[in-house]
Amino acid sequence: MPKLKFKKHVLAPDTVYGSVMVARFINKVMQKGKKATARKIVYDAFALVQKELKKEPIEIFEKAIENVAPLLAVKSKRVGGATYQVPVEVKGDRRVGLAMRWILESSRKGKGKPMAQKLAQELLNAYKNEGSAVKKREETHRMAEANRAFAHFAW
Repeated sequence: MPKLKFKKHVLAPDTVYGSVMVARFINKVMQKGKKATARKIVYDAFALVQKELKKEPIEIFEKAIENVAPLLAVKSKRVGGATYQVPVEVKGDRRVGLAMRWILESSRKGKGKPMAQKLAQELLNAYKNEGSAVKKREETHRMAEANRAFAHFAW
């Protein structure tokens, strides 16, 4: 049976920066359908980042995503009763999606501060190639490297 192809949903760029990536990030920040709240959090975080580094926030955001995006990940593959962690290359949109998710996870962990501040701090850390989101990427790369012996199982 042939694999079904699906049409990729085309997202409209956000109104302030005209970037599809920022629109996608806003959707990831959104919880329980509260898009206006998510927009406010993201734009406030961008304003804080701009105030801190005196650079365009969109550049900082894109560099932060690029720094966190993983090149390799591991996927479980069952071969003859044993399950192997097989390293696979992470492509395109999945890289960006994982980077956004990891940045959000790290910023949501912190307690006591408003979300915009926590997000701004995590974006700054990712921009500087430090912080827990970058640590997560390095851990993923380390796991892929450790399981390189099983790369021949990749499909």
